[in-house]
Amino acid sequence: MIYFGVYLLCFVAWSSLVTADQHGAAASVSYHKQIVPILKRSCQGCHHPGDPNGDLIVTTYADVKRGGMAGDSIVPGKPDESLIIELISGDEPAMPQNQEPLSAEEVELLRQWILEGAHDDTPMEVDDMGEGNYPTYTVPPVVSALAYSPDGKTLAVSGFREVLLYDAANFEIKARLVGKARRIESLTYTADGKILGVAGGSPAQFGEVQLWETATNTLIKAMRSSYDTVYGLSFSPDASRVAFGCSDKTVRVLSVADEKELIKFDNHSDWVFGTIFSTDGTHFVSCGRDTALKLVEVDTGAFVDDINSSNKGYGEINTIARHPHEDQVLSAGEDRIPRLYKIFREIRRDVGNTDFNLIRAYEAQSGSIEGVAFSADGSLLAIGTAGGEARIYNVADGKRLATMQGDTVGVFAVSFHPDGTQLATGGFDGKIRVFDTASGKLLNAFMSVPIEATASEDVALAVTGMT
Repeated sequence: MIYFGVYLLCFVAWSSLVTADQHGAAASVSYHKQIVPILKRSCQGCHHPGDPNGDLIVTTYADVKRGGMAGDSIVPGKPDESLIIELISGDEPAMPQNQEPLSAEEVELLRQWILEGAHDDTPMEVDDMGEGNYPTYTVPPVVSALAYSPDGKTLAVSGFREVLLYDAANFEIKARLVGKARRIESLTYTADGKILGVAGGSPAQFGEVQLWETATNTLIKAMRSSYDTVYGLSFSPDASRVAFGCSDKTVRVLSVADEKELIKFDNHSDWVFGTIFSTDGTHFVSCGRDTALKLVEVDTGAFVDDINSSNKGYGEINTIARHPHEDQVLSAGEDRIPRLYKIFREIRRDVGNTDFNLIRAYEAQSGSIEGVAFSADGSLLAIGTAGGEARIYNVADGKRLATMQGDTVGVFAVSFHPDGTQLATGGFDGKIRVFDTASGKLLNAFMSVPIEATASEDVALAVTGMT
């Protein structure tokens, strides 16, 4: 018993010393939790696969370790020999360009991580979704995007990490296209209908553009850009380029063939929500929170003009659409008034910044405008609002032709069938509603995704004998 008491006393004393030593030791710097957020915020804008400035990419650990043209960005255990430390340190650090320098604490964090061996502690990604194994839903997701195919046979609808393809005749699911992007923000087909473009991403992780071959429903390309969800995807008329807006206040234009970033336009002062190409593909127009409609030359990336008078207090622009056959762009958003503009200025700007490009301002809507679309022949215009209402107008004279309750809360997406006889809407409650464009009559309504019964619902159905 005496020996046991002595042993116990020694054990307690030893345990206390070990515990005290552990508490006093600093935890290792985590690449995944501490370093990656710094790289995303301050470095990925100029060093991602689409724009590898200096041949340096920092979107993955392997790329960071590989380094760039100037040499090794990190030398494990040797921060003073690591180029990244040299570039971000000093009174006037060379990096990041055109941004606030990293704080002293952030620089020291990177230095300590390298000193400790620059280890990668990124968790292994486990993804069992794909063909035959799709997302499951117990409640419907918000519908943020939808689009009819040019031949009118398919209606593409956004879901969680997927695009659901519905037969436009009977509205039964034909296919489910599952990708990596958790949020789908934009859907658009090429003019020939051979490719479905998807824009979205995973917030605070990556933005992604997916290109799906419609004949086989096969993913052709998944191009990542920026460090957050991307918006407002558009194809050039020949489908050789895609443009989209980003939350880092830029517009990116990528080459479809080789995925190279051709343009990084940074003349906006806030998030960019929409892009469209001119009819000949020589220019693009972009819009966003800064209230501006900007015209840019595609080949050079040069800013040409502010199409609208953004100093008029019109508010944020949430969405734009181009007339199918004319160089005209419809702009709509926070102030509830859709405005149709000429893309190219014909009158010299005056000192009062008059809205010379304005063709027509349509009537005010019931809420902030979230979605707009032209019919294929350009004669009709559809508006979806945060008030839950959808309206159809005659483009030429602005006459309202139909008013529909397109959602219980808010309509975020609208799309005309190519023959112009039907309009599909989607929004907050997750339902797709299809209306007759002439009368505004509801023709069909269905959930955007298949809903699975919860455990409690299964019990209730079993009790009532309805299973």
